[in-house]
Amino acid sequence: MLRKIQIDKPGGYDALRLVELPMPEPADDQVLIEVRACGVNYADGIIRMGLYASAKELHGYPITPGFELAGVVVQAGSAVTAFRPGDEVVALTLFGGYCSHIALQENRVFRKPANLSFAQAAALPTVFLTAWFMVREQVMPKAGDTWLVHSAAGGVGSALCQLGRIAQCEVIGVVGSSHKCEAALAMGATHVIDKSTQDLWREVERLAPNGCQAVFDANGVSTLKQSYEHLAPMGKLCIYGFASMLPNNGRLNWLKMAYDWLRTPRFSPLDMTQSNRSVLAANLSFLSEHAGLLRAGMRELLELFEKGYLSAPPITEFALADAAKAQASIESGKTVGKLVLIPGAIA
Repeated sequence: MLRKIQIDKPGGYDALRLVELPMPEPADDQVLIEVRACGVNYADGIIRMGLYASAKELHGYPITPGFELAGVVVQAGSAVTAFRPGDEVVALTLFGGYCSHIALQENRVFRKPANLSFAQAAALPTVFLTAWFMVREQVMPKAGDTWLVHSAAGGVGSALCQLGRIAQCEVIGVVGSSHKCEAALAMGATHVIDKSTQDLWREVERLAPNGCQAVFDANGVSTLKQSYEHLAPMGKLCIYGFASMLPNNGRLNWLKMAYDWLRTPRFSPLDMTQSNRSVLAANLSFLSEHAGLLRAGMRELLELFEKGYLSAPPITEFALADAAKAQASIESGKTVGKLVLIPGAIA
């Protein structure tokens, strides 16, 4: 039987139901994967809350969250040429990843690097591909550039720190508590600002007195205005989330969200023209029309992992049945690295 987490309608953590269904049969161009680990991302909780635009526009409810997984091919369709049963793989999904088995098109599946565990491999596609897209397609860095990376000990943040190190950039990582400093440094940050004990923007001005060539911000209203103001001329602000506007306890506060929405900065084209600064944004789930680009990014990233230039972030594992606990953990803002669900683990 197939076991998966299903959300029938938006809600709190109790909206995440473990259900059993008949095993899927792969189409001619699909492989059936026995999932050994699936990644947990902050976006999964936004799907549960009913606020994730692509989940509503591209799928609808009921829905199974999850954008990434790693496992073993157990069956291949008649038109599949690249994989056969027994192959260890990592895959991108447009939803559906919280499960024990899944049938996916061959072009969404990649060979798992032998030097990564299933949990490590499942933790990398979404966050590293998001970081890769912003760096390669939007920022286009030069050696010596200065970056400011918010949430530097998280999934995308730690990926950005590593890609910044490879690009020979000076990376200023920002973390929200002292226990995250070591992880950000280990992932490649040149400097770390602990905003729980330091004045964030005073430290940024000390470390980057001429501004930053790139700022990566998933906080939303709490930092966006200042992030933009601390760009150097020709600097780029890359936005990939709005975490500070959302709850950390699973319960939506519509009044706060409305207030934060009204406070969210509206960047002036006139100011951007006069200062030569840019505002960019990224959301992988709306890039399905650019599948070729994403496949190229995945191949490049997997090669960097195989060669040891990139390393997996710290991993925390949960049983599939404990998906609610995993989402509560990531929404608390206290986690380091990545969380994964293990379908074969006992809750």
